[in-house]
Amino acid sequence: MNLVDVFDTLLPKGLLTYKKIGSKASLPKRVAAEKKDKQNRQGVLFAVREKAHFANGQVKGYILTSKESLLEDAGALSHFTPNVYRYGTYSDEKRSFIKGFSEENLQQINTFVVDIDTKRHTVNDLLLACLDESVGLPTWIIESDRGYQLYFVLETPLFITNKENFKGLKVAKRISDNIKRSLKCVDADIYCNDFGFFRMPTIENVKYMELQNTYTMHELIQWSMRRDDGERPLFVVPTQKVQDLTRTDWFDALIHTTNIKGQSGIIGRNNTLFTLALIGFAEGWEVERTENFLDEFNSRLDYPMNAADLKSTLNSAYSGKYSGPSKEYVESLLAHHVKNGDSFTVSFGNRAWYKFKKEREDRTRSHYDEWEQDIIEYITAEKQISGPFIWRTQKELCEAVGIAQSSLNELLKRSKQLIKTVTGKGRGAKTGWTTVTLFLQHVMHELQAAKARYRHLVVAMVEETVAELEPVAGFSELQAKLVKLLRTAPSVTHERQQNSSG
Repeated sequence: MNLVDVFDTLLPKGLLTYKKIGSKASLPKRVAAEKKDKQNRQGVLFAVREKAHFANGQVKGYILTSKESLLEDAGALSHFTPNVYRYGTYSDEKRSFIKGFSEENLQQINTFVVDIDTKRHTVNDLLLACLDESVGLPTWIIESDRGYQLYFVLETPLFITNKENFKGLKVAKRISDNIKRSLKCVDADIYCNDFGFFRMPTIENVKYMELQNTYTMHELIQWSMRRDDGERPLFVVPTQKVQDLTRTDWFDALIHTTNIKGQSGIIGRNNTLFTLALIGFAEGWEVERTENFLDEFNSRLDYPMNAADLKSTLNSAYSGKYSGPSKEYVESLLAHHVKNGDSFTVSFGNRAWYKFKKEREDRTRSHYDEWEQDIIEYITAEKQISGPFIWRTQKELCEAVGIAQSSLNELLKRSKQLIKTVTGKGRGAKTGWTTVTLFLQHVMHELQAAKARYRHLVVAMVEETVAELEPVAGFSELQAKLVKLLRTAPSVTHERQQNSSG
């Protein structure tokens, strides 16, 4: 893996190519790059060295202005902002804490990132989910301490302006929301910040990479609109106004719930306090009134927030970045923390909210769709480990699923999921059935097994050669680096276990 290619794909424009001071590039290269850089506006990225540097409402880190600096520092960084901001500053005299990574300061969006906060799913599971349920394969997948992050990189960056009240940003946020929702089957965190800090790609943590898997905004918009199915417009539109959100039954139920504690994938106490602060802001309360209200509510909680974080939450709600609370967040808080929370109807009055796309089983499907799903479930259940196909005559398949042969023939003309093959001739002919998903899964298992066998041979060859080396001065240095290099090579035994379990 070459990090230069990774960051060239992620950042075709937006950062200086080389550092202005102290660059290691030759003068001709710097001159040529400077001419090219002047064709586009240059912004900044933010970076931190440790996850612990996100604390108490402040971020300890520094500002990057060139790809050269990014490449030099990548190995020592834990998180960065893969999307470019217009500017960045420091909030203290020692230049330790950074600020400027707010959405209204975004200059360009380079990638959509999905956070999977669990390792219950394999990389292959994630890839198949992307193919089956989402927009397509990611550009790369990064392993984190607790899960994975999937990068869907844009072919050309989306530049953000304040025209039409940041219309481009709103469209991007809807696309990001739809990508995350499409991957809920693999526990995607739909509440993760759309364009914040994410894991820094390194040689060690990138578990999958296909740099040609990039997307245009046009195809993402078209995909997002198809997924919404006309039920969610891109923007919130005005309607009648509710005079006081604090007089609604859902608000009363929320503030009388004290056992609120978040967990992985479920919003909790922090989001509750932030939502209540936004309600105060939306209702026109003075900061002091909202602060007193939050302090009183927080003191009743079984797991209260500390004073510094509470103050930071209040300041964020009143920063002007938000127009009011999120209906979706309120509904999620009620569902997870309030008794019979699903029974409340949440309405904000001055915004029209639209229902999300119905689940597949709630829609009216044609009989062909139903038969196709029945056949897919049957093939999946009957498939053996040895290959992607089940071998049944057409009559046997029809009898098992309960479909007429004429209907099956028509379905095979329409279906984009079913695959059929015939081997042999006459009485010796066999008919095989599989699905696109099962066939791709089989191919990926075979690819991984082949890679494992190849790496095993390389490791054995290296170990045999090293055993014959004389232990001169450079021997220990070579041995240490080889151990680190070969540590990531999977064993054939491990790969066979994965294939057997598949």
